[in-house]
Amino acid sequence: MLLILLGVLLLHLIILILLIVSTAASAWTVAGDLSKDLWYSCLTNDVIYQCTPASNEDWIQAVQALMILAVLFCFFSMVAFVFQLFKLVKGGRFFFTAIFQILASLFVMCGAIIYTVMRTDDMPESQFGYAYVLAWVAFPLCLISGLIYIVLRKKE
Repeated sequence: MLLILLGVLLLHLIILILLIVSTAASAWTVAGDLSKDLWYSCLTNDVIYQCTPASNEDWIQAVQALMILAVLFCFFSMVAFVFQLFKLVKGGRFFFTAIFQILASLFVMCGAIIYTVMRTDDMPESQFGYAYVLAWVAFPLCLISGLIYIVLRKKE
């Protein structure tokens, strides 16, 4: 049982790191020397490194808010798991932790979908960057983790 709890906690930490990196990294959209993320649009080459703030459009602010909420709910879920690990009665389930984790996965999914649909193709030959891919990888892992918490019981 200890190995299962340790494995679930390790999976939770991996998900939290994925969410933090995907929210903070500057590679949601890349095209040569230009990269865009949720916060900045940066031009980098041998001579210049110039960043401008992201647009003030509503959709990018929604994605920013959803990704921040996903990180917060994932963190609160981990805190709730550790708290319930010591305070939950024997045989109880980690429902509170599971709800927070599933909500975090839904926030990531909604943010990534909005970014996919609303991203403009103003950069020629642009493609999605690694931060965008990390967000999509975090979504199913977060959902699976939440489902594991629903099934998991605290043993004696």
